[in-house]
Amino acid sequence: MWRNPSHPDRPLHAIVQPPGPALFAAVRDALSGDGPAVLPLSPGHAGAAVAALRPTHAGGVPLDGGEGVPGDVAVVIATSGSTGAPKGVLLSAAALRASAAASLRRVEAAEGERWLCCLPVAHVSGLQVLVRALLSGSEPIIHPAFDPGAVLRSGADHVSLVPTQLHRLVEAGADLSVFRTIVLGGAAAPPGLLERARERGARIVTTYGSSETSGGCVYDGRPLDGVDVKIGEDGLIRIAGPVLFSGYRFGVPAAPLDGGWFVTSDLGELREGRLRVLGRADDVINTGGEKVVAGAVTDVLRTHPEVADAAVIGAPDREWGELVTAVVVPANPDTPPTLEQLRAYCRDRLPPHAAPRDLRLVPALPLLPNGKTDLVRLRAGT
Repeated sequence: MWRNPSHPDRPLHAIVQPPGPALFAAVRDALSGDGPAVLPLSPGHAGAAVAALRPTHAGGVPLDGGEGVPGDVAVVIATSGSTGAPKGVLLSAAALRASAAASLRRVEAAEGERWLCCLPVAHVSGLQVLVRALLSGSEPIIHPAFDPGAVLRSGADHVSLVPTQLHRLVEAGADLSVFRTIVLGGAAAPPGLLERARERGARIVTTYGSSETSGGCVYDGRPLDGVDVKIGEDGLIRIAGPVLFSGYRFGVPAAPLDGGWFVTSDLGELREGRLRVLGRADDVINTGGEKVVAGAVTDVLRTHPEVADAAVIGAPDREWGELVTAVVVPANPDTPPTLEQLRAYCRDRLPPHAAPRDLRLVPALPLLPNGKTDLVRLRAGT
């Protein structure tokens, strides 16, 4: 058993299994220093992460060429790779505890109240459910997968969900007042979803954050206690505080820090202390010499009555450089919206150059395990 948190080369154990008591115990021991650091991975998605992040062990078996982590690192999270190759985010026990404690205070969760984990622990949102339970002095209720009926029967006081899961509960006509709090993160909620959920009794707290900030660190637009947020001259959101990560595995790429501030890839604005996320900077589409924030166009398209879901990407084009392309799930597949209808709708709400010039109709958007849209697959046309 590993018991020296100051050791410069702490073992890193990849744990490839669904959420359950054994994984919870491994996370608990990693945070206390009684066990090795852990790299939680979802079954079926582990091979590439193990090869790239080179843990010392996988499934309890030593690996040739594996490397440990600095002594203060308790957990390594393999990022989702929504826009590129995954990275290994190094998180200390202190950062994870600071995040979980601030979250518990913000949602006013009492000691002993139970948390339901129905998200992959390989992602920071699922991991933090377990850390909140540890700090609450309660046993988490752990589901190996998301099942709406099982979620509603769980008896949990609090639950973390992604919008896709909340949508399924709303569609099932669920009484969402069974939870004291629904912590919603991972992606922006489609228009109307929050209102529909609240009509069914949900008390929802929306969150913004990333693996690098130990999960959600801005709740309902306002930073958690101890967290600072500002917007740089480049329009990017910057975050500081005790919840920040320790760096990336092997230091590649270099951690985007600016004087102690983590520089995110997201554009945002602050109004009266409340953060509004505008979209990812790497989702800015350069079309005909104009810049279009894909997230802003996506938000507008999702409010169209004939659109069930949407994403916007920049497709290479010889004339325009990049073509603003709408990928749309029709509300009614038999009568899908046309490109001209969507262009007119966007022109009424956005600058003319932001209106999509191409339309792809799909039955569903490809999703990553954490509920985010898989932009890599969309751009590849798969």
